[in-house]
Amino acid sequence: MRIRYLPETLINQIAAGEVVERPAAVVKELVENALDAEASAIDVDIVEGGKTRIVINDNGCGMSEEEIKAALDRHATSKLPDDDLLNIVHLGFRGEALASIAAVAKINIKTYDKENKEGWEIACEGGKKSGVRPSSHPEGTRIEVADLFYATPARLKFLKSERAEFGAIRDTLVRLAMAYPAVEFSLIHNGSRKLNLPAVLDSQSRLSALLGRDFGKNSMVIKAEREKIIITGYAGLPTYHRGTSQYQYLFVNGRAVKDRLLHGCVRAAYADVLHRNRHPVVALFLDLPPEEVDVNVHPAKAEVRFRDPQLVRGLIISALKHAIMEGGYRTAGTVGGRTLEALDKSASGSFLPLYRGQGKAVPRSYTNNYTPAQLSANHNFYESEQVSYEINPNARVEEQPCSVHEEDAQGFPLGAAKAQIHENYIIAQIKEGVVIVDQHAAHERLVYERFKGQLEKTGVEKQGLLTPDIIEMDESDAEQLFEYSETFAKLGLEIEPFGAGAIAVQSVPALLSGRLDTKTLLFDLLDDLKEYDKATLLEEKINHILATMACHGSVRSGRRLNANEMNALLRQMEETPLSGQCNHGRPTYVCLSLNEIEKLFSRR
Repeated sequence: MRIRYLPETLINQIAAGEVVERPAAVVKELVENALDAEASAIDVDIVEGGKTRIVINDNGCGMSEEEIKAALDRHATSKLPDDDLLNIVHLGFRGEALASIAAVAKINIKTYDKENKEGWEIACEGGKKSGVRPSSHPEGTRIEVADLFYATPARLKFLKSERAEFGAIRDTLVRLAMAYPAVEFSLIHNGSRKLNLPAVLDSQSRLSALLGRDFGKNSMVIKAEREKIIITGYAGLPTYHRGTSQYQYLFVNGRAVKDRLLHGCVRAAYADVLHRNRHPVVALFLDLPPEEVDVNVHPAKAEVRFRDPQLVRGLIISALKHAIMEGGYRTAGTVGGRTLEALDKSASGSFLPLYRGQGKAVPRSYTNNYTPAQLSANHNFYESEQVSYEINPNARVEEQPCSVHEEDAQGFPLGAAKAQIHENYIIAQIKEGVVIVDQHAAHERLVYERFKGQLEKTGVEKQGLLTPDIIEMDESDAEQLFEYSETFAKLGLEIEPFGAGAIAVQSVPALLSGRLDTKTLLFDLLDDLKEYDKATLLEEKINHILATMACHGSVRSGRRLNANEMNALLRQMEETPLSGQCNHGRPTYVCLSLNEIEKLFSRR
């Protein structure tokens, strides 16, 4: 008989491969079990990136003698009392984790049953359990996993370096700690404590401890609700971004997920204020009724499916966009910090005295015509031969009456214009310090927002094609595009069926006319739909053209502005949404407090 039954040990090892692919997966499953056991303190101790040993200690409710014996069996769980997969309220529910780990490693469990006041212990190697015996374990549960994948040595070859495996474990623990700020977490690697997070009352304190103070200072509060779906958390300002999306922390009902739909929502919300290859930093928590989300679609429970994905998508995007709009002209505070660092480095050694005495300090370039011997011989250099030079000022101030009194203008968020330097940067004084504005970048954003406002009022102008473009594609792909034909039509792209598996493009946006490959556009839109369940590429292309037009139509670098023009620009920035960053995501201004400036001169 060619069809045979696999041995139980091999079945367990195959199943373990779906749940336990690396040490970080072991830590995730065991810590989630501790959280389900209502632990308030969880300690993780690993050796060699978890390859050699993983120990999880918690102070949860523990297990009875019967429970600890059943815990190592496949599909044995305490998480589904009603056998209802539509009402999952725990992190774990399949009963696979401990059995999978025990199939490929050596595991030892010690527990204390709070209810019966008894301690128990059990061990398992390669799927073979020992008997349950009494234990003197004082509190909660302690699980030790040693020699991971010793029973499947081929899997060891696919593990990454110790540093990489430790990084994955730390990232896993960080995500769980974000979702449960009231729980104390610690992580020890090779005897060295790498993470120590005391319990806190609010998520903001936990996020600041994990993501740094910069994130706390440069983030926006997110809070919105729609039809029993609640989103909370914090999102970084558009000018506070990173080069990878791994700093986007997303949670659904307390479960850390890496879901394409949710990442697509973040991308869409920031699309108009961030450069395409930059990524915002966010920590978002989505809470909704269990029956509205399916978490049983991925072996590692890293992806979810929503009953109404469009409702979830709309809520997340609108909440993020509202926060970005509320932020208005704000720019990240870290921009000022980087400016101070640059000033501090550039100022170091740029001015040196001609000789050690009471003489004046002049730029080093003015010593080029004198040798050290000549300078030391002529000790009365400054008395007998004064250096006279004049530097053409780079700063230019216009003495013209302003529409707002100067003292009143300093009360505005961006203050009163004082000067224009290098014919591109506006220096403004505020009550607490100084603001430096890039006039071209700022005006570029103002013009761009005006163009978008006009476009919303008049709509996108269409350019009809004399001969329709016929694009052939798979019939199912064509049907998927036709579902969004009304949305495309509002943006100037009209498509119609042209037989089975073909689309006729009747018109394109006038802004893109002559610079658009319709076939490439349609297939790119199709990729967008498959990846993010929404086609945003066409809107992004139109916005890109508007941004280019705004760049060419804005105040150019090198143009001199008078005081009224400079102050008018500042007031427009304060009134215009998103003026804190240009169309490419760069800051339009830098704010330096008086305290920061005084530190540069060692006055603080």
